[in-house]
Amino acid sequence: MWFCYIVKCSDSSYYVGITKDLESRVSEHNAGYGSAYTAARRPVRLLWYEEHETRSSATKREGQIKRWRRAQKETLIAERSHSPV
Repeated sequence: MWFCYIVKCSDSSYYVGITKDLESRVSEHNAGYGSAYTAARRPVRLLWYEEHETRSSATKREGQIKRWRRAQKETLIAERSHSPV
């Protein structure tokens, strides 16, 4: 199982990514190992995620969401929010 997720950074920006282990990935972001972008904007907070059967599917969704404007991401978060893991 793969996950596409959105975290909110300390500067209120959003980061979209994919992972197989959501809890571990968010911990990596907060430890400064997740990505260069989030390392400079810690701490991060998980706001949204969805499950995908394949990496390909998760990657396609990640690309789609990354192209969206902030308002579209906020609508997605508000409409399909999941409880953080």
